[in-house]
Amino acid sequence: MAGSESRSTIIQARAIATLWRNLAGRRLATLWRLARLIGPLVERLSGRERRVTRTNLAEVYPCRSAAERQQLARQSLTHSTATMLELGFAWMGDPERVEAAILEVHGRELLDEARAEGRGVIVLAPHFGNWEVLNFWLSGHFPFTAMYEPPKLAPLDPIIRQGRERRGARLVPTNPRGVAALLKALKRTEAVGILPDQVPSWGSGVFAPFYGRPAYTATLLPKLVARTEARVVTGVALRLPGKGFVLHFLAADARVYDPDEVTSATGVNASVEAAIALDPAQYQWEYKRYRKTPQEAEGKPGWKRFRLY
Repeated sequence: MAGSESRSTIIQARAIATLWRNLAGRRLATLWRLARLIGPLVERLSGRERRVTRTNLAEVYPCRSAAERQQLARQSLTHSTATMLELGFAWMGDPERVEAAILEVHGRELLDEARAEGRGVIVLAPHFGNWEVLNFWLSGHFPFTAMYEPPKLAPLDPIIRQGRERRGARLVPTNPRGVAALLKALKRTEAVGILPDQVPSWGSGVFAPFYGRPAYTATLLPKLVARTEARVVTGVALRLPGKGFVLHFLAADARVYDPDEVTSATGVNASVEAAIALDPAQYQWEYKRYRKTPQEAEGKPGWKRFRLY
């Protein structure tokens, strides 16, 4: 059985890698047309993505009508589909072509000024737009380090690594050794990337409001800021469907610099909210951001009643 699973994994990984290579040379307009065809199928056939997306949108936009949220859910799944189709473009496409697809960059001065002051830069990169295009640009314009967790399909690991590192990015593991590497990079006044909206393991986060509801949020950021005095910005690659991308670097909410972990995490979530406001349809709402609850953390009887998903 183990051998059969291994062969199945290899076949699946090869199929995905082949798809990425075939899509790498396609025009962005073609990829967007494919996303518009596939996105509605994902909404219709994938009950998990549809349910989680709609649940999240009902939670964060309660004042919008059901029809508005349904339309936003459909748009969000189409953008998420586009991101998946664009992976080959970001990782394997001709670098000059990918660079040319980045039509504008707003807020670069936040990074340049920090480094000129002898400070490193922590880039909060939420799951918005195409974060792989953001990584491509950052690693091509700054010394850049980011944490990396290998994919579940192990045969894809070297392909993803090569794609993310091809412009000079340094990938480090999501463990104490990786944190030490981030600290060293910041002390060299370099840039590092952090996923601010990924639910951490128990013991590595605190509950802080995200659109008014408690969300378990990582506490890595205040530790890095306290030891390096780095500047924190939010970075996203906003998609102009079928045309290219516009990068936005936004000053993080001032609370991210607070030594109190809950206050800092509140600032992180507020910074993510500010980025999402650029275009809510481009956020990956199918992620279970609220899957951990304070009731579960406290071990209260009946805590499962409080779970959204």
